[in-house]
Amino acid sequence: MLRWLWLSLVVVIFDQVSKQLVESNFLVFEVEPVLPYLNLTLVYNEGAAFSFLSDQDGWQRWFFILIGLMVSLVLIIWISRLAANQRLGAVALSLVVGGALGNILDRLFFGHVVDFIDLYYGDWHWPAFNVADSAITLGVILMLVQTVREEYRGRAM
Repeated sequence: MLRWLWLSLVVVIFDQVSKQLVESNFLVFEVEPVLPYLNLTLVYNEGAAFSFLSDQDGWQRWFFILIGLMVSLVLIIWISRLAANQRLGAVALSLVVGGALGNILDRLFFGHVVDFIDLYYGDWHWPAFNVADSAITLGVILMLVQTVREEYRGRAM
């Protein structure tokens, strides 16, 4: 099932290209409305999800790189052990690996993650995120779907 890792590469490329486009066209915190409830804005996140640990003095960069690499390795091993009929699981895990690697590259090269997607409603804004974060989220949702499907099939038998 390692053949699905091409999807991880696609996620990394799309993530890095989109971040470069935003960085080359936006100033930090500049906002460009795209659709109702959706802006593009350039922000830098030195922490993890929801800027967790972003106020630290820099050690978190290497911590998150190490965690991301370990998780990616575990997921690649997991993918390699999937049965041929577990395509949804391979797709889900490959999306998570691609997203993790995209954010790891940001941390390695820039010391922070580039975020630019701003979803909002009224005055409430979800924390800005990027393509890598979206791939991770979609991968986790697909893993949950697979788990529910397997549970449902198990009960039906």
